[in-house]
Amino acid sequence: MAITADDVSLEDIIPISYDFAVVEVSSPDELAVVGADTRVRLSFQEEELELRLPFGSHSRLFLSEINRAWSDVCQSPSQIPKFEWLNKYKTKSKGKEVVKQALAPLPATLTKISKQKKTGKSSRTDKKGSLEEEHSADSGAEQSRPGSPGKGSREGRDDMVRSSSHTPSNKAQMLAMPQFGGLRDNLIRCELQKKEDLYTNLEDFSFFLGTYNVNGQAPKESLRPWLSCTPMPPDIYCVGFQELDLSKEAFFFNDTPREPEWMSAVSEALHPEAKYALVKIVRLVGIMLLFYVKKEHAMFISEVEAESVGTGIMGRMGNKGAVAIRFRFHNTDICVVNSHLAAHIEEYERRNQDYKDICSRLQFRNLDTSLAPLPILKHNVVLWIGDLNYRISELDVEHVKDLITRKDFEKLHNYDQLKRQIDEEAVFVGFVEGVIDFQPTYKYDTGSDQWDTSEKCRAPAWCDRILWRGKNIRQLHYQSHMTLKTSDHKPVSSLLEIGMKVVDEEAHKKTFEEIVRSIDKMENECIPSVTLSKREFHFKDVKYMQHQAETLSIYNDGQVPCQFEFIQKLDEPTYCKAWLTASPPKGFIAQGGRVDIDLEVFVNRSTAPDLNSGRQEIEDILVLHLERGKDYFISVSGNYLSSCFGSSIHTLCQLKEPIQDMPRETVRELSETSVDESTAPEKPLDIPKEIWMMVDHLFRNAIKQEDLFQQPGLRSEFQEIRDCLDTGMPDSLPGSNHSVAEALLLLLDALPEPVVPYSLYQQCLECCSNASQCKKVISMLPRCHKNVFNYLAAFLRELLKNAAFNRLDINILATIFAALLLKSPTKQDLAEKRKTQEFFHHFLIQDLS
Repeated sequence: MAITADDVSLEDIIPISYDFAVVEVSSPDELAVVGADTRVRLSFQEEELELRLPFGSHSRLFLSEINRAWSDVCQSPSQIPKFEWLNKYKTKSKGKEVVKQALAPLPATLTKISKQKKTGKSSRTDKKGSLEEEHSADSGAEQSRPGSPGKGSREGRDDMVRSSSHTPSNKAQMLAMPQFGGLRDNLIRCELQKKEDLYTNLEDFSFFLGTYNVNGQAPKESLRPWLSCTPMPPDIYCVGFQELDLSKEAFFFNDTPREPEWMSAVSEALHPEAKYALVKIVRLVGIMLLFYVKKEHAMFISEVEAESVGTGIMGRMGNKGAVAIRFRFHNTDICVVNSHLAAHIEEYERRNQDYKDICSRLQFRNLDTSLAPLPILKHNVVLWIGDLNYRISELDVEHVKDLITRKDFEKLHNYDQLKRQIDEEAVFVGFVEGVIDFQPTYKYDTGSDQWDTSEKCRAPAWCDRILWRGKNIRQLHYQSHMTLKTSDHKPVSSLLEIGMKVVDEEAHKKTFEEIVRSIDKMENECIPSVTLSKREFHFKDVKYMQHQAETLSIYNDGQVPCQFEFIQKLDEPTYCKAWLTASPPKGFIAQGGRVDIDLEVFVNRSTAPDLNSGRQEIEDILVLHLERGKDYFISVSGNYLSSCFGSSIHTLCQLKEPIQDMPRETVRELSETSVDESTAPEKPLDIPKEIWMMVDHLFRNAIKQEDLFQQPGLRSEFQEIRDCLDTGMPDSLPGSNHSVAEALLLLLDALPEPVVPYSLYQQCLECCSNASQCKKVISMLPRCHKNVFNYLAAFLRELLKNAAFNRLDINILATIFAALLLKSPTKQDLAEKRKTQEFFHHFLIQDLS
């Protein structure tokens, strides 16, 4: 498998000319073979090449580009191309022309199988047919890279399903045909979607959904009572796990041997009366999702993608968050989400926030680059499983257990936090959950059916849930599985019968041809025209890490459909400033249609420094371009409220007053002056007052706080803390201890120059194993930087003295803070990351100041 450019040698370049053809050579017997590759034959002039392509989006895009190039050639078949562009890839070597290795490798591996003289004839009709077929002959995702189980990149492992002919599931891939490129392609797709009812029929398929929090345990018993509990074998399995591995290695390095162990346990426990193919696996730390399908259905699975998002501390750590898989089954788009939300009975608002973050941040890339990324809720069917961690509140433990004993689950469910939050439309709006008629699945003593007897004696709760959203869905069962005793949770399963839109090929062909004929009648000479809802947008009081958005509506008032795109201005690398986004940045509008564009301003750590100092303003001009039409100019402006977040340590030490009380010019001057304190008009602060306020707050209120720096705070509380630091009001910090702790980490993360300046980073790596040398490096820091480093290290040592209460250990703190205090000026690899932790470790063991 080619990983980098060094793994690829370029033997020959094939010009795509009029006599070029692509022919599918996979046999019908291979259609449902799990893990099989696509084999295609490229014929050109008197040569043939047979290629083996792994299934997935990369292969599909590669073949699409080939077909597009061939179509361009066919538009002018009488012209003999010279292919002068090939010259730049060739060099002379010992009198022989040799092709340079000058092209980046394709994401998919191309293996040369044979190179031989053409032995058969291929008519132009055959070639066109094969090109059409190639576009509809692909599903799955990228080929996995080789490596030991549980190691290496997780994003690349998938594609166990293939389909290599015109099947109902991939019929829409015809739209990638080059003759329907651009505007025409979009219009055909739009019309086909409108008339979908004319060529699809509903057909029921069974989906088994399972969720299990395994509490870091290895599989110790068969999973068949859970996964094979249905009389008939399900058509599809979606099995989710949480807390797969609770070790520090899994948390910080996403590396665990538990993954292959539980995969094997699942594979062995699937329904014995059917054969299943593993389509996709995705994992984020301890959250894992497995997707299996009956082998006879494999050819109807396409467009498989997987994504993950962490909602832990600073929104990055993957101890909490979600993984998701989206796919198309026949003609229905489905998304399956497995999530693990925030713990603790009082943290229901944090769970609500986790859900919202997952819905907004987890998006799937779209193969059609003219379309915006696909969010979870845009699918026809959404299946949501996981340890959602909502608890039973307002009842004491004994009352809860008494209701369970009497099997009065209906009354108990009225006190369930998730039910209440759904009823208030705070989360899972539009989702449905079946009737709960089984006892709570958490918390048990491991290895038994006995309720929690630990010191905390947690109240039972339905933490593990399964919900769905979409039409034509009927639940056949929803139950827990008490026989499994590996974990302190019990697994839960739901069997859903879902109506899939199955394509009638004859009806589809008829509809498709009618649409093409109607488009042929359109007058393409008409100039596209649109009306904009507004030309000027002003964002008032923009703050650090606080979204502001306005909507630009584009109405197509012309006589033809139009393609739009925000384009770059002269000498600018992107269409807008880094703090601004337009979503979607390009797209298609049918005649008489409308598209809403979200113009969003968001200042983060990379854009805040220039805005804080006044070197940049919230000002930009967007250029909206219509294909074959004119350009429209949209003005974006606003006022930014300076923040300590994104300001340098040097600047903050010079500011005796809150930053928003200081004139912008003063802040800019301070940010541009040197660090030489001898020239300063007055002695600067020893450390930034903002860092002191947060550390002092934590020292007084959170020295024994459990899970400090590991559990995230609330976004609303962070905003209150930010405003307090930037304005000086009120005198004491608002919010929970977790929110203050996260705000401290975010401020350190946003420093334009880290506490240990980039210039000393390499020295830190070189002396990381020698405590005295580490101390020497810190002594070389600028005074304010050195004070901050020693102040933070002293505070963390105090936390470690109370480890019995706060459950912190030296490795957790070294990992979190080393990543913020010792940043690499370039991308940091795993070895460097470990060295920075070793460096900072010395200062947590003893006072080296």
